[in-house]
This record gives sequence, C-alpha cells and structure tokens, in this order.
Amino acid sequence: MPLYLWFILGIFLVFGLLELLFTGLFSKTGQSRDDAIVEIVGSTVLLALTQPFIIFITGWMLGMMVPQYAGILSDINIFLAIGLFLVFDDMMQYWLHRASHTFPWLYNLHRAHHNAQYMSVRLVYRNNFFYYLFMPSIWFSATLIYMGLGWVYVGFIVVKMLVIIGAHSDVAWDKPLYKIKSLSPVMWVVERTISTPATHHAHHGRHKDDPAVNYKGNYGNLLFLWDILFGTAKITRTYPESYGVENLPDVGAGQQLAWPIFRSKNTDDDLSSDADIRGGSDVQMVR
Repeated sequence: MPLYLWFILGIFLVFGLLELLFTGLFSKTGQSRDDAIVEIVGSTVLLALTQPFIIFITGWMLGMMVPQYAGILSDINIFLAIGLFLVFDDMMQYWLHRASHTFPWLYNLHRAHHNAQYMSVRLVYRNNFFYYLFMPSIWFSATLIYMGLGWVYVGFIVVKMLVIIGAHSDVAWDKPLYKIKSLSPVMWVVERTISTPATHHAHHGRHKDDPAVNYKGNYGNLLFLWDILFGTAKITRTYPESYGVENLPDVGAGQQLAWPIFRSKNTDDDLSSDADIRGGSDVQMVR
C-alpha cells in the first residue's frame, strides 16, 4: 500500500478512535442496518476499484494518445503544482457537489452521503458507485499524476483528507477553539479558508428552518474559500439540531449505492419535484 494511504488511514484511525471514545463510532443516533451496508460497500468500492481504475485507465489512455506529455510537469514550481490540484481537483469537486444539489439526477447519485441521520468519519466515502466514477476531479488528478505531479498529489491528498475527515467527524475540533477569545481572529481566517465541522455540518443539517443549516450551500471540501468566492457560504459557528434529508421518501441500500440500476419510480418523481433540490437560491449570507 502506498505511503500516503497509510497516512490517510492513520487520520481515519485517530478521528475514529475519538468518536469511539466520546460519541459512539458504531452507535450513532438514528443509524440503521442499511447505513452500515452503504458505508462499508461504498467505501470499499471507491478505494479498491473506482479510484485505482481511474488512475490506471487515464494513464493508459494518455500514454496511447499523448505519450510526449508523460512527466512534462515534473519540474514545475511546487506552489504552481499545488495550485493546479486546488483548481482541477478541489474546485472541480466543489462545482460537482453544487450541481448535485441542483439537478435531481445528480442528487440521486449523491443522496447516500446525506441519508445518514448523523455525522461521522463513516460518511466520508459514503456515495453512490457512479458518483465517484463520473467525478471530474478524480480524472483531472489522474491526468496531473500522468504529467508528473504524483509527488505533489501525495502531500495534497493527505492534507485534503485531513480536512475532510475532520469536517465530517462529530467530534468537532473547532468547537472549543471558538470559545478562546484570543483565537477569534485566527478562527475567522480558518473558517473562511478550509472546511470545518461547523461549516460542513451545516450542509448536512436536516431541517431548512434550522438557523444552523445550509443545505443549499457550504459545498467546499478542502477549501471553504470556494463557497466564499462563489456566494454559497454560511458561517454561524453553531451546529444543526439534526441531520439527514427532509421531505423525501426512504430509500434502501441498493438504491443509495447503485441508482439508476436499482430505482423506484415514486422516489425518482419525488426527487424531481423536491424544492430543496431544485428550488431556491444557492446564494447565502456569510455572517
């Protein structure tokens, strides 16, 4: 297993242990048997099949079509290289995420991530099989790796997963820091730069009338800065009262993992008309 995967596994283990000790990693409020199936199967398929397949097939296709571009960026400035990943990986993921809360057919591929009625590191890779297969950011990153930036990707993905895992955990690392008055200026910058538990939990909130919820915003993964720049940010330093999806019928593990192979006409119709998916403005007020 590559070294960077050991680092990511270590990050998961640290936050997982914190949840195990303080919030019950395997005993979340509202969890069901389907939740465990979706999380285990979805995460395994992504890490063991989807991501390795995309990296391999991208390298193979580019090697056939443009072999002269192999390693062409290997000597560029490291800050430029990081910038390329921030734009072509992280920003592209922001736009896919935003589109997934705008277009019903994309939401069907993303709903599994929001179906859980809790926050946890268990949610990080919880998505439909096809959501990751068609995620542009993974293909762009695979292209940059082919062009010689694999050495930068190793550090980039470790930092990105540290932020994402920390933002999904229900052991909110930012909560005690908000109470330290001297850190207020620092946290003002931090919460506008990267995703924090407070800003990302807001995106997973269940009820639209909950002041801490911003279901149609706070889409950022590594950088919350995209939400600031593109007008979808909401910062309250508070946390939703509950999590999950509102005003939609229940769906089983099969549909969460493999829509449209497994699908229900009734749930598809309800998704197409749901106001939280299609209606309203993406623009939110930053407080």
